[in-house]
Amino acid sequence: MQHLTFIKTILLLGSLALSSCAVRGHEDYPALVERDRTQRQSWSQLDGGEQTAVLGDLIQSEQVGPLIKEALDANPGLRQTLLTLSIRQAEYRQTSGKSLPAIDAEISTSRQQDTDTVYTGSVSVSWEVDLWGKVANSIQAAQKDMAQQEALYQAARDTLAAEVMKTWLSLIAAQKNITIEGKRLAVLENNEAFILQRYKSGLGNLEDLDSARGETSSSRASVAQYRETLAQNQRIIQKLLGRADNFRLNIPEEYAAVILPLADLPEQTLRRRPDLKAAYLAIEAASLRTRIAYKDLLPSINLQAALSDVASSPASALMNNPVWSLLGQLSAPLFQGGQLMTQTKIAELKTAQSYQAYRETLLEAVQDVEDAIGLERSLTERAIHIESALTRAQNNLHHYELSYRAGLVNILDLLNVQEQNFDLEIQLNNLIHEFLASRINLGLALGLGVQ
Repeated sequence: MQHLTFIKTILLLGSLALSSCAVRGHEDYPALVERDRTQRQSWSQLDGGEQTAVLGDLIQSEQVGPLIKEALDANPGLRQTLLTLSIRQAEYRQTSGKSLPAIDAEISTSRQQDTDTVYTGSVSVSWEVDLWGKVANSIQAAQKDMAQQEALYQAARDTLAAEVMKTWLSLIAAQKNITIEGKRLAVLENNEAFILQRYKSGLGNLEDLDSARGETSSSRASVAQYRETLAQNQRIIQKLLGRADNFRLNIPEEYAAVILPLADLPEQTLRRRPDLKAAYLAIEAASLRTRIAYKDLLPSINLQAALSDVASSPASALMNNPVWSLLGQLSAPLFQGGQLMTQTKIAELKTAQSYQAYRETLLEAVQDVEDAIGLERSLTERAIHIESALTRAQNNLHHYELSYRAGLVNILDLLNVQEQNFDLEIQLNNLIHEFLASRINLGLALGLGVQ
């Protein structure tokens, strides 16, 4: 009876100690997270937009869907993230096993001079009583780790799909630039041949011919640059797809339509983003490990039951008259050089660090959305002005060609006007590519993912 009273006293003191640990000014991180998330009430306004369920719905092309699927199945970086998730799942199962008793069996033999062989068998069952819920907290923390890795895996899938879509658009942009520069080169070569013919007829001068040849060489250099850009994007998409062969994608001649995703309320968007989910789960896991660090200061109870027997054969060990024993052990840390208290401080700092990482991710998420919305407006306005400038430049080029053939302007004036036209065409093409890629970035920023 006195032993029972002593144990109850120890448990009561431990409970008081745990309660004191729990009120030592810990931050309420879930409340802080909710406050940070709800501070943003609205985004910058966008005209239009369509509600979409997944990222792949943004591009209206039958070619993109299979490319995304192939990348999700074979990309080595994504496979590594998936393997990390499998490791976290195995660690969760491993941690869950700590809540169950451990059973060990042992059989040994011994023999002395002038005696028969003796076999000793034993079976023991040991179990740590989860008095303070420390094992339960460990299981919960492992579960949070697993859920965090699931969110990170989803974020990696979403990012990979967006990269495939944007690289596909980059291939089209590079191919169109090659086509435009090819038209420029053809015009310049015709000009060079025409000027050479005039020069041979005594109607031109050597400076005009040198200028034409210089522009032709510059255009050939640009063609070579655009071809290398195309080849680089081919290699990028080959890597994204996880292909080791000489894969070459059939590139469409024109861009496909890219839907403008609807920028819904910040509260809905931020709850949908997997990177924010992962950051929040990291806070929860760190908070649970802080609890565990404090509970390591409290007493622990271990129970052990054992059966043992000695026999003349292995088959009869533990089968005749086994001896049983039962052991209960209560242990509490008294002095470990401040290691346990330091461990609690480290756990608290790691939790605070996880919260700051969440805030950083939250600010990046808000900036991603605002940047994409601002870029959508800016690119739309720029495209209108470039299209207007290109129309005027084309009209001006027609007049200059007529004037040059009539001898009213020189070749340098004509070359400058031609350069302006082709430069505006390439500028408009690059602008359209950036505009369409920006819409994919906006969808990713709004938390649109892949199924």
